[in-house]
Amino acid sequence: MGISHIALAVKDIEATHRFYTEAMGFTLVKVEIVPQKGTFSRHVFYSTGSPSDQMIAFWDLSATAAGRDLKTDISRDLGLDPLTNHLAFQAGSVEDLDRRKSHWLSLGHDVLEIDHGWIRSVYTEDPDGITVEFAILTKPFTPEDAEEALVLLRSEAPPLPDSPPKYRFHRARDFKS
Repeated sequence: MGISHIALAVKDIEATHRFYTEAMGFTLVKVEIVPQKGTFSRHVFYSTGSPSDQMIAFWDLSATAAGRDLKTDISRDLGLDPLTNHLAFQAGSVEDLDRRKSHWLSLGHDVLEIDHGWIRSVYTEDPDGITVEFAILTKPFTPEDAEEALVLLRSEAPPLPDSPPKYRFHRARDFKS
């Protein structure tokens, strides 16, 4: 079962549109105009690759939220680390992940790269401060992984990992294509 779409409110639909089409490579597929107490909002849908599902959508509430400080950062606005709540999208391969990282850097976005040992990820932030990720599984799951996951899920005091994931921060200003 796939996800139809995830929807989030944003402050600036034009900045969001540029980011999700240029930096993420998604395609605008539909805009719904929704009546709202004498005005309207836009519900803006982007395909992440599938022609019929796995979309991301944004609410442009600029007409309804005029004069209000709209909170849209899904982590910092809750007092959490920016990586806590994030949107992760599938990369096609390790090479595709590296290409996406370089693309983000070329557009001026700093990138955090993490090798978790079983999945490799690159992260940046959208115009609303929402962390987005492209990831690729580098080690297939096994039945033993599922058994260990259940034990760790239920453990009152799970053991800490022997070694942390490998982090690397890439600054856009240092990027040379």
